[in-house]
Amino acid sequence: MDAFLHQIFSGLANGIIYGSIALALVMIYQATHHINFAQGEFATFSTFIAWSLIQQGWPYWAAFFVTVACSFALGMLVQRIILRPVEKAPVLTNVIVFIGLLVIFNSVAGWIFDYTIKSFPSPFAQKGMLATAWFSAHEIGSALVMLCVLLALFAFFKFTPIGLAMRAAAQNPDSARLVGIRVSWMLAVGWGLASAIGAVAGMMVAPVVFLDPNMMGGILLYGFAAALLGGVDNPVGAVIGGFIVGVLENLLGAYVIGTELKLSVALVLIVVTLTLRPNGLFGKQVVTRV
Repeated sequence: MDAFLHQIFSGLANGIIYGSIALALVMIYQATHHINFAQGEFATFSTFIAWSLIQQGWPYWAAFFVTVACSFALGMLVQRIILRPVEKAPVLTNVIVFIGLLVIFNSVAGWIFDYTIKSFPSPFAQKGMLATAWFSAHEIGSALVMLCVLLALFAFFKFTPIGLAMRAAAQNPDSARLVGIRVSWMLAVGWGLASAIGAVAGMMVAPVVFLDPNMMGGILLYGFAAALLGGVDNPVGAVIGGFIVGVLENLLGAYVIGTELKLSVALVLIVVTLTLRPNGLFGKQVVTRV
């Protein structure tokens, strides 16, 4: 029974990471109606920036916040320089651009930082006060960090003028333009926020999976599964989907299919969700009158 409970609690801790990646994907989808296939590479590249700063002697939390700021700026720059010219292009064009960004960031990370696997430090002491019988200190600490990020994001969208403008621009761009909202800049801020969220997720998961240019490949698949399961147009649903995916992954990996096939859980969830419930558990069903 203790082992079963540990798998559930560990799955919840992993789930908040998957939920944060899913949230970043949903933010981009709400604004552009496209899925950012390069989200994982953005997170990996940002984590390498943090690793470099720490190797130079920076304190962990100083490197953490500088990396989040750099990642936010990187996301905005990518949107303004690369994605803005293809905003109104066909869907296939945007998909090719996203795949191109994935390959570019993966290759540049390997070129600059090489492809050797690196250890990434955890800011939470293994035997510290956060450790419990069910959770490691890093699991508790990373969950608290991601919860703070999610709460800050909720407050940003709910109570700040820029957050409200971003919501309006995502829901109805034409009406937002009529009231003076600069929709294109709101989209750039959205890309920056999604990149920053991915950076935090990358720094929290790197101590567990180790750091290399392909670090976020599997994590991104779990994020896709969480976003689709919860509803790709529902931020809260995406976070809930992350918890569901995290628990299912741990339980099925431990008691049914083995740890070697855990990644197949995400693939099966993606296929089943798209087949049986394309809008996800909490997504909106869009009806078009013809």
